[in-house]
Amino acid sequence: MGEPIIKLENVSKTFSSLNGEVEAVRNIDLTIEKGDIFGIIGLSGAGKSTLVRCLNLLERPTEGKVYVDGKDMMSLSNRELAIERRDIGMIFQHFNLLMQRNVLDNVAFPLEIAGEKRAAARKKAEKYLHTVGLSEKADAYPAQLSGGQKQRVAIARVLASDPKILLCDEATSALDPQTTKSILELIKDINRDLGITVVIITHEMSVVQEICNKVAVLDHGSKVEEGTVEELFRSPKTEEAKKLVFSETAHIRRMHSDRQIRVIFDGKSAFEPILGNITLELKTPVNILYANTQTINGNAQGEMILQLPPNKEIADKMVEYFKEKNLGAEEVNYVD
Repeated sequence: MGEPIIKLENVSKTFSSLNGEVEAVRNIDLTIEKGDIFGIIGLSGAGKSTLVRCLNLLERPTEGKVYVDGKDMMSLSNRELAIERRDIGMIFQHFNLLMQRNVLDNVAFPLEIAGEKRAAARKKAEKYLHTVGLSEKADAYPAQLSGGQKQRVAIARVLASDPKILLCDEATSALDPQTTKSILELIKDINRDLGITVVIITHEMSVVQEICNKVAVLDHGSKVEEGTVEELFRSPKTEEAKKLVFSETAHIRRMHSDRQIRVIFDGKSAFEPILGNITLELKTPVNILYANTQTINGNAQGEMILQLPPNKEIADKMVEYFKEKNLGAEEVNYVD
């Protein structure tokens, strides 16, 4: 176990409305360690954004405790809380840039507000524009930038405050896949090179698989599953987690098959002709319904969905064979 930098104890958040109370987050315990890239994932309405705003007390929990770097955030005065928030940077789906300021001034602006002299703020802004690869755009205005470039400016603006923690609330949802990949690579570099702990809020499993080392799954305000990304990918335990992990293969439910099995391959098992061996051994062909390779926390992982033969005895033998090979095999049902 590493050193905790964020710790939630029994955190709940309830909102009051004309239709009554809405419990957006309920009874969540969570520990994020220094250096993690921690994913918080769930479908729309799961409570992800409310939870991330509880981390820096932009939303004050109705119940529970929030500790950041050992400090009880709930016990701080407004002035003390404002000081602690300087260590917690936040980037959003929408970039929140000042359209009338150029890129350099956008990055320097929070530093100037915090009382830093203009020349020092601009020098620091130049440094972090270089970090995000946008030095040549210092004099450009937001309207002249692409979505990916705007997000890089937003990241540079946060980095200029020297945060210990970076909260990313659906930060790539408005970007195309190629730009998303480049932004995720940038965040990974920032985590590695600057030692900043990152919390990623997303509804996209591909984002979690690409960049995170640990993940928590939310559903209707509750944490339903938590572990490493590899554990979640290989063997999701709850229905909510399965919906997220199997989202790309949901079309398979339309293929008529009594039994299907999901088989996970890693770099070691990829060199063994497992399908060929089992076909020869049982003298029964195997129908591949889906196959894909993912990069999870820097490691290649493959998955296949196979249609099992209608003969129960042979199908059972196939299931046992895959499990004996430690392939993370699990029979699956796909539901809407």
